[in-house]
Amino acid sequence: MFGENLITTTQNLSGRESMTKNSAGKPQETELFDQLPSPASEPWISARDLPELNSAICQCMKCSLGESRTKFVFGVGNPDASLLIIGEAPGADEDRQGEPFVGRAGQLLNKILEAIQFRREDVFICNILKCRPPNNRAPVAEEVEQCIPYLRKQISLVRPKVILCLGLVAAGHLLGSRESLSRLRGKVHSYENTPVMVTYHPAALLRNPNWKRPAWEDVQAVRKLHDELVAQSSAKE
Repeated sequence: MFGENLITTTQNLSGRESMTKNSAGKPQETELFDQLPSPASEPWISARDLPELNSAICQCMKCSLGESRTKFVFGVGNPDASLLIIGEAPGADEDRQGEPFVGRAGQLLNKILEAIQFRREDVFICNILKCRPPNNRAPVAEEVEQCIPYLRKQISLVRPKVILCLGLVAAGHLLGSRESLSRLRGKVHSYENTPVMVTYHPAALLRNPNWKRPAWEDVQAVRKLHDELVAQSSAKE
């Protein structure tokens, strides 16, 4: 009978739900799922600093990229950086060395930072993905879903004044946006109340030198916003 299959829920004295049973007193499937470990129980969730986080996630095998990587590319730079830079994913050079932006695009990024009076060690640099996709293809949804929580944790630990996204892939995934790069550039967006600006990926600038001028305008705006926010923060202290 239909009535015999109704689920009844009782409450214990603490107000929490006790065992959920059917009329025959047998545990329901929902109980079995409740016993499974939740993501919140993963050790990296409670990491108190970047080294602890890196140690907790550097052996990650949640997606197939863990099997093909040479090195896990956590990120590099100042753990208290006021400017955090996010790229797309490690390339071949990064996969070999375990550090983001060390190839030709990384060399150009260093020059861009120097042009706006930042040293590489002043900022924190990381990627949407921590492992290299085969043949440098774009990240797929499953990979991003598994990896982006690590990035969000990194951001929460660094607590930058400004985030700079390099390229559409980084910006789209961080901001949850489907807008084009041209529409994202030149505006101040927000991630968890932290200002975000967007410019071209250095690799794109190497392929299309004509984009260097608008990219220069972008990073000048980033520096201006950064200095304004740092000044405001200092004034409050």
